[in-house]
Amino acid sequence: MWSKRINGGNPTETFPASPDLVIVFAPTGRFADTGFRDDLVHRYHDAFLIGCSSGTMVEDNRLDDDAVVILGMGFAKTRLKLAVQPLPSPDCSFATGVALAQELADETLSGIFVLSSGLNVNGSALVAGLRSGVGDGVALSGGLAGDGPRFADTRVLARGECLSNGVAAVGFYGEHVRFAHGSAGEWQPFGPVRTISDANESEVGGLDHEPALALYERYLGEEAENLPASGLLYPLEIWDPVRPDDRVVRTLLAIDRDKGTLTFAGDMPQGWKARLMRGIFDDLVGGASTAAQHAADHAGTWGVAPSACLAISCVGRRLLMGQRTEEEIMAVSAVVGSDIALAGFYSYGEIAPQNVTGVPCLHNQTMTITLIGECE
Repeated sequence: MWSKRINGGNPTETFPASPDLVIVFAPTGRFADTGFRDDLVHRYHDAFLIGCSSGTMVEDNRLDDDAVVILGMGFAKTRLKLAVQPLPSPDCSFATGVALAQELADETLSGIFVLSSGLNVNGSALVAGLRSGVGDGVALSGGLAGDGPRFADTRVLARGECLSNGVAAVGFYGEHVRFAHGSAGEWQPFGPVRTISDANESEVGGLDHEPALALYERYLGEEAENLPASGLLYPLEIWDPVRPDDRVVRTLLAIDRDKGTLTFAGDMPQGWKARLMRGIFDDLVGGASTAAQHAADHAGTWGVAPSACLAISCVGRRLLMGQRTEEEIMAVSAVVGSDIALAGFYSYGEIAPQNVTGVPCLHNQTMTITLIGECE
């Protein structure tokens, strides 16, 4: 297997051979440009071509808000398949995941990398639908397309098409391909523990029987005028009181001032506990290093070095850390090494297995790492 990351804006950069898989991360406006998409299809007509939009791209150990980042991979013994499904509304997220799983399911399926539109989706339901069709033994990672702090438009690229409401997933088949994952957030909880008292899937109407939006506005003060973007700085940690050690973080995607509700990137089960969180720079950078180390430790058992690293982090971390965000990418690069092709983006939701259970789920405000390699 070989992998190489190139800058899509530099026509002199090329791949060493014709790639089997090409993954593109770019600003939303680039994907909306028909000429840009046609050029990609022309250049990589023999490859499976997917990608998504973001407000910030990862290229090796640096960040760029305007770059086109292209990651190419060539496999010697691994078969690939691309599945694409529409996602007309968040209520269809589970069914879309099921449909993707039906397209990709095979007894030789080893892993899936999935990219979804970021604004019109229930990410946890999408993951649940995929898992229901392929099981938890299949490596699953990816993310929800982003648009920086704008929350206006996200795009997914698949087969040369630009989807505002859709999902693309690549299946990897055979016994030779290898995946290793890591994830870590390191946001710090604060304030009282509350109960989600009124919720419908990803929409929360009440916390402790108080209107959810009013509660957020009280905590944010003057920053509430910039919701939902300012809400990214204050995600919610949620957990089932029956399993208090199994916690996930949920980030805010939208608000409805008329209804007084908050919509998050994944399910917010009624009756679960919730607590506000905030970020401390050094802790977040340390979390990125922890995620990379967890993946690297797993990859160390392969007997062959990983070839590619996909780093998908959250737009909330980018907004909070500002120019210091590059420190978390440098921390990842320091762990995985300079010989690995490193690419990624800042998302509206990250998909990766949990470190302890290994069960794939939707993360928010988290650095997630996917290492890919191929054994003899």
